[in-house]
Amino acid sequence: MRKSLLQVFGLLMILSLVLAACAPAVEEVGGFQIPAVEDGKFNVAMVLIGPHDDGGWSQAHYEGLLYVKENVPNTNVAYIENVPEGADSEQVFRALARKGFDLIIGTSFGFGDPMEIVAGEFPDSMFIHLTGIKSNQKNFGNLMGAMEDMKYLAGMLAGARAKKDGETKLGYMATFPIPEEVRLGNAIALGMRKTCPECTMDIRWLSTWHDPVIEKEAAASLFDAGAYVVFTGADTPAVADVAMEKGKYGVTYDWYGSCKVERCLTAPYWVWGPEYARIANGVIAGTYVPGWDYFDAETGSLGLYGFMEGQELTPGVADLDPAVIQEVRDILAQMLAGEFTRFDVFKGPINDNQGNVVLPAGQSLEQVDLDAFPEFGLPCSIDVCMKWWAEGITAELPE
Repeated sequence: MRKSLLQVFGLLMILSLVLAACAPAVEEVGGFQIPAVEDGKFNVAMVLIGPHDDGGWSQAHYEGLLYVKENVPNTNVAYIENVPEGADSEQVFRALARKGFDLIIGTSFGFGDPMEIVAGEFPDSMFIHLTGIKSNQKNFGNLMGAMEDMKYLAGMLAGARAKKDGETKLGYMATFPIPEEVRLGNAIALGMRKTCPECTMDIRWLSTWHDPVIEKEAAASLFDAGAYVVFTGADTPAVADVAMEKGKYGVTYDWYGSCKVERCLTAPYWVWGPEYARIANGVIAGTYVPGWDYFDAETGSLGLYGFMEGQELTPGVADLDPAVIQEVRDILAQMLAGEFTRFDVFKGPINDNQGNVVLPAGQSLEQVDLDAFPEFGLPCSIDVCMKWWAEGITAELPE
């Protein structure tokens, strides 16, 4: 009996050694575990700026990655979370490319330069950079969507909410002074002024994409300064939690599940899965050409919480003027049909907050205007590109 147990134990030891030898090795680089590829599959890796379950930006991307796993045949997916921008991310991108990942996705603006460098070293891997402005049009490009559509509609709701309750001040927690954040803040203000011409909006710069403590402090600062509805450009639902404490309203961002408390007015959010699947299928087929990939609402990859199919209006929206609710529904329907785009959001007449005419009546911004500051050296259709705050915003742009 003892001998047979020893034999069984020996066989188990041998089997475990064989399995260990066959298991794909996981490499550690800069404190990050670099996953292995699976032979014979299309391998996709995602690098996240925050945790995959942050309740916002990173969670929306993570769910998009799972969508690829479920909808693109013979695909292996992996992710690395909490990767800071800069040198650390460059090491991670290089390690993933060295492992042999076919498609590598970086989900933060500050990943752009590191990805550009690594893409030049690994021409057989495809690199997609979220929210960026660079591309080599070979194996490195950027991806973004017209979230200004949904921010504009959310601005309309926020303006209507403030006006109904006798308030005139809104707030916006912006992350970094880059064209993306200015563009989205301007879209909010344009929507706000449509339903509340007397409303103004203040700005707080966070200097972070993901920090629940800083986000809560900034939200509290805006509420305490008189803001009645506060928007966030950051990754967590902190703004709505603070709104609950203050008896005011917050507008969360990025993920449909972020708007879960009573004082959340709505949430403009992303549905990345279909876009990621489109790109993955194109890379597999050899037909995808990376560049400046910018999608609009008709793709189904943008949402406004409370207004999409199967959703109910939040308490803060349900008792607004029915005419405003219907107008939001009508514009949203046009957006989803491709009849109202980002160029309609940014269509003149538009003045900046200094009283200057940015766009005369009937003129629209062009794509490069949405993405650029003059310092980028791109041929914008207007001299200031996106380096201006819209009428109604009470802050100045930092240098």
